[in-house]
Amino acid sequence: MAYVARRYYLDNQKQSDIARELGISRPLVSRILAEARERGVVEITVHDPEAESAGLLERLRRSSSIQGGVLVEDGEDNDATNQLLSEGAVELLEQLDARRLGVGWGYLIGQLVTWLEEHPRLESSITDICPLVGNASIPARNYQSNENVRLMAQQLGAVPHFLYLPALPESLEEKQLLCSSEIYRQIDQEWQRLDTALVNIGDYPSSPDFASLVRYGSLLQRQRACGRMLIYYFNEAGAVIQSEQDFAIQIPIDTLRRCPRIIGVCSANTSVKALRGALQSGFLTHIVTRAGLVKALLEE
Repeated sequence: MAYVARRYYLDNQKQSDIARELGISRPLVSRILAEARERGVVEITVHDPEAESAGLLERLRRSSSIQGGVLVEDGEDNDATNQLLSEGAVELLEQLDARRLGVGWGYLIGQLVTWLEEHPRLESSITDICPLVGNASIPARNYQSNENVRLMAQQLGAVPHFLYLPALPESLEEKQLLCSSEIYRQIDQEWQRLDTALVNIGDYPSSPDFASLVRYGSLLQRQRACGRMLIYYFNEAGAVIQSEQDFAIQIPIDTLRRCPRIIGVCSANTSVKALRGALQSGFLTHIVTRAGLVKALLEE
């Protein structure tokens, strides 16, 4: 009985092939397999990813500010996993009936834009969309906030609002000057009206570095930074590390905190440390990440 079960379940042999090998009929092989299950020689376990994900989310709800989210299984590689995460983020926006959306930047956000270009949602509930951070000087599209917003609005049937300012000005004085402009005032009004923010959760140190040494000196090391949200850094205790010399242009931390729904989106390679710190911050109301990452976090 064990031999027949092993040949069928582990060696992937057909019942007819097993019958021919043993010189018996195929119906007899079928009866042997059925009896093997009845006697406990064979045990069949079905793992339901949706049920497991629901259980993991419930455990997160009990231990953090998370109200819900989408957990995905790992793809065959990081790119495939990031595509699943992108799809999950769009699915969650639809579930939440998001209207006025603010969007961060980063590799996963770029992947989300790519996914939307292939799967447009022109009947989306989203009416307005704006960037949460200025534009980077690097050429990678993942960090071109206005272009990402333009493309997302196009695929979601929403109105785009742009931030025509750099993410990293030359100095704190330049930031202060830019933030007193009409351009900044207009985007600040959009930030005040957001009902949903989509922010990337990344690791520290990060690449690109976003001039962290100039903005923070040794502060990030002293306060044990472990992760990044937009271009704010936080430690495992969830404390957002703030510097008087920070000249980045992004949604003010207090304005972000007042947003009713903040969705944290992890990429395929976001670490347990970064996720833990992001959850401890109390900012996030929803999460999109790998089920395996949440499981690893809870097991620790």
